[in-house]
Amino acid sequence: MASAVFPKFVLALGLAFSVAAPVSAQFYSDGYNFLKAIRDRDGEAVTKVLNEPGTVVVNTRDITTGETALHIVTARRDVAWVKFLAQKGANPNIRDKEGNTPLQIAASLGFIDGVEALLKAGANVDDNNIAGETPLISAVHKRDVGMVRLLLANNANPDRNDNSGRSARDYVELLSGNGLLLSEFTKADEERAASDSGVTYGPSF
Repeated sequence: MASAVFPKFVLALGLAFSVAAPVSAQFYSDGYNFLKAIRDRDGEAVTKVLNEPGTVVVNTRDITTGETALHIVTARRDVAWVKFLAQKGANPNIRDKEGNTPLQIAASLGFIDGVEALLKAGANVDDNNIAGETPLISAVHKRDVGMVRLLLANNANPDRNDNSGRSARDYVELLSGNGLLLSEFTKADEERAASDSGVTYGPSF
């Protein structure tokens, strides 16, 4: 009798595992699956999820890194995805676990198109990370003149300090041999002073 029962038990156990395997895949959250699709560049899957009524998955954060989809696509310098996610309501000011916003990542990479897209989407130009570093400070460290010019043109604060007590301006002064960076700061100061005094350039009507 025991020998008759054993095969039935084995069969039942096999059926249990065959059912459990696909069910376990369902335990992954919508957020997990969304971020996986972002990493896989699966546009069809991402669009399907984002088109669901009432979904807020676009701002899901990775539980390990704190990254959002916008962090991921910015890090791979994919401006088309940056613009797409921004149009779908992605928040450009969410920080990862290092305190970095997508704008900070874009600035550190010299990703001009990404910075422009993120600023247009409402990114805060002076948000700092856990080290107190702003996108402007990061651009100065990289000696990225074009990025410095862009950030200053969008009202980045040259005098905001990081955790060491130094500002972007301080770092420029430490790089005494870099006249290009210094000239960008001087130009921005002059334009700010002119704006504060009400002085305008060019014809008035």
